[in-house]
Amino acid sequence: MRRMDLRIGIVTFPVSQAGAVPLANLVDILSPLSSELHLITGGAGATLFAENKDVYLYGVEHSAMARAIFTRAVNYVWTQSRISCQLMKLTRNVDFWIFFIGGEGLVLPMLTAKLLRKGVIVASAGSGLKVAQAQGDPLAKVLALLQGITYHLSDRIIMYSERLVDEHSLQKYRNKISIAQKHFIDFDKFKVKKKFDERDNLIGYIGALSKIKGVPNLLEAIPRVLAKKSDVEFVIGGDGQLKGKIEKYLDEENLNNKARFVGWIPHDELPDYLNKLKLLVLPSYTEGLPNIILEAMACGTPVLATPVGGVPDVIKEGDTGFIMENNSPECIARNIIRALNHPRLGEIAHNACRLVEREYTFDKAVERYRNILVNLKNH
Repeated sequence: MRRMDLRIGIVTFPVSQAGAVPLANLVDILSPLSSELHLITGGAGATLFAENKDVYLYGVEHSAMARAIFTRAVNYVWTQSRISCQLMKLTRNVDFWIFFIGGEGLVLPMLTAKLLRKGVIVASAGSGLKVAQAQGDPLAKVLALLQGITYHLSDRIIMYSERLVDEHSLQKYRNKISIAQKHFIDFDKFKVKKKFDERDNLIGYIGALSKIKGVPNLLEAIPRVLAKKSDVEFVIGGDGQLKGKIEKYLDEENLNNKARFVGWIPHDELPDYLNKLKLLVLPSYTEGLPNIILEAMACGTPVLATPVGGVPDVIKEGDTGFIMENNSPECIARNIIRALNHPRLGEIAHNACRLVEREYTFDKAVERYRNILVNLKNH
């Protein structure tokens, strides 16, 4: 693949473990397109690329322990200032800056990039604003203001679904929005290893352990499912603020013999877990398009999810997966049983696998980003 004569920089807010895989995907996509690739990040992102010799890494840490609003705001501004300083140091080395995870709120770094006359792109990685609003974060209004400023300043906004334009109320920026997937699957790792009809009735949730993901609702659905279908078991994997509450709930409800909490699952172990599942459940209130959905589908595991973000682009009810009307415990339980009893469940698993094999290849992801960068460079 012909390398473009572009020096590209990626900047994120310090990311959690959940953000490491999307960031790694974006780096992989941009690597064959750039003559130099620079990355400003922190947290799990900095750890992930610490030994990567193909990326120039600049680590920025952020203090996220404070609960007081004033202290949080000061820490946030301080972190943005440090990112801006690093960005200025790299002004001779970067032609375009791509603002990724948490980047929609990085007004100071984006202003710095614009003043230095660099191309600026916001690549959506979900909506931090929607998460903040759903969690009742008192700083959500501030984030909404910052996001509006960065979208206004940006030269290009990359979304990975047309649905997200309306869902995130970005219609007024439509003339500078491009649609491009940052998602692709490593089919050497994520593939069918265990035939679908040889799997037990094991239901799984793998992801961030937070209210916004609907995890408490899923927990309450477990006894309801077991009351109707006793041959079902559950596995919950992930990390987050609800970890202790999950363990406590399973213990108090005497569910440990039917539901296992396994904690954070390293990415290289995910294929083995997914190949054991009969169904993956994601009852989120808001989403972009979680990698875990595509990874499950590649492993021949059907997905039951709420119709949020880019999810309906890949999960077509009764064809490539299952959509639930809402994420109430009653609705989750009813749809889990419906999916397990579906007469064509194996065929749906097969359809899902074929879809991701066709649409979510590395080459397609690179080509989408290549077209966007070429157009931006020519203008």
